[in-house]
Amino acid sequence: MAQRLVRVNCPHCAAPHEPVAEELEASGLAPDAVAGWTFRTGRGCGQCRGTGYKGRRAKIQMSSSLRNIGQAEEGVKLLTPELDAPSDELDDAVRGCLALCLSSLGRDREGLSLVLGALAPHLPRYQRSMANYARALVEPEG
Repeated sequence: MAQRLVRVNCPHCAAPHEPVAEELEASGLAPDAVAGWTFRTGRGCGQCRGTGYKGRRAKIQMSSSLRNIGQAEEGVKLLTPELDAPSDELDDAVRGCLALCLSSLGRDREGLSLVLGALAPHLPRYQRSMANYARALVEPEG
């Protein structure tokens, strides 16, 4: 299932923006239809690593919906690349949603590994051992 995602402006650096005619035309919006609208665009800051966007929410929501309608494999395909994306406050949510998709596919050990890996840094004690347990769940036995 193909999904066109909307980029979300970074709340830390979003500023007012007046779209030019080419931008409106490319979006399919008529200038008279958007009269009175307030547009914003992210300028780039340290919070968004200079991109101006914080757009992973849509992918998390989409993967959860895909799982709920029986298309967990599509949810896995959507979120797996996010594991290598720049780190932000949604990392744990990505891992949690991906774990649910994996569990729906019968890949419980992989899902549990992701959740334990996400949990480990938040523990006041046992961070290292919990992270090691998470890795051991998916490493081949040898």
